[in-house]
Amino acid sequence: MNKKNLIVVFGGVSSEHDISCISAASILRNADAARYAIYPVGITKEGRWLLVESADCDSIEDGSWETGGHTVPAMLSPDRGTHGLVVLRESGTEVIHADCVFPVLHGIGGEDGTLQGLLELARIPYVGPGVAASACSMDKSLTKIIVEQEGVRQAAFYLARREAFERDRAAVCEQAERRLGSYPVFVKPCSEGSSVGVSKAADRASLERGLEEAFRYDAKVLVEEFIDGHEIEVAVLGNSEPTASVAGEIAPSEEFYTFEAKYVSGTSGLYIPAHISDSAMEEVRAAAVRVYRALGCKGLSRVDFFCTYAGDEIVFNEINTLPGFTGISMYPKLQEYMGLSYPALIDRLIALAMERFDG
Repeated sequence: MNKKNLIVVFGGVSSEHDISCISAASILRNADAARYAIYPVGITKEGRWLLVESADCDSIEDGSWETGGHTVPAMLSPDRGTHGLVVLRESGTEVIHADCVFPVLHGIGGEDGTLQGLLELARIPYVGPGVAASACSMDKSLTKIIVEQEGVRQAAFYLARREAFERDRAAVCEQAERRLGSYPVFVKPCSEGSSVGVSKAADRASLERGLEEAFRYDAKVLVEEFIDGHEIEVAVLGNSEPTASVAGEIAPSEEFYTFEAKYVSGTSGLYIPAHISDSAMEEVRAAAVRVYRALGCKGLSRVDFFCTYAGDEIVFNEINTLPGFTGISMYPKLQEYMGLSYPALIDRLIALAMERFDG
């Protein structure tokens, strides 16, 4: 069997760099070496691209790949004639043909349509949604607009802008309070993931502090209605005929599902299936596919919701077009519950990428 050349891109310039490295290590451990010739390409926090030639998965996971392994400058070319990776060796330039790219990049610079645009120019198949779907899903304010048109219930929100906040903090806080009506509220940067910069505000003072922190990461910030309910996530897989997994439930060990609870302490509980009624489960799976299709997603996405404690109402939260693939991440766990092992999931995602470009 001829192996396919699989370029696994990880790291990146976003605040989720370290999580990307952990996700990439998990994928590299589980990808079938008999089916793929795998080329790990790390992007440093400064934006340098390096082909990692002699680092093991542990060094990629802990970040020591930059200094502990043999790396060579390399980059994906937008030139369709090249169709792959340009490696800048001391002895000269080498080109590695790419059959598929797995962009294991979370957040800005990898999940927001920028890398997808490069791959579209090069006409290289890649895992995950395209340019528009990635960009609209990354910007939570744009996601809100699209989902609202689809008629899926979501938390009420106020969109705050950095320039207005810097000009008059009190006015921005007052407008948010007027729009949402009561505390508590959540404060979220529009284009960050993994709960980076997210806080829960119980009053005007904590709202102002939360906005100040969130504006460190983005010029647009959402202030959202608090939904009292189960935090549930659905793994959607497919191109023209996507399917939704059962919903899994997050039981946060802290007041909400923070970055530390997700990736550092690992103490939050994950329940598959979620502890919700059969009717709510059916509704959330259907809603996940509606959101996925409305945004134009392909390949995969994780669609997150709340299910209210009072009334079992399904409320959309957000969508992640390249969700975490770490050992404790919900997306691969949900697919495993549905009968798709981690190695088989990788195979399926690559097949979906090839199918989309072949079509």
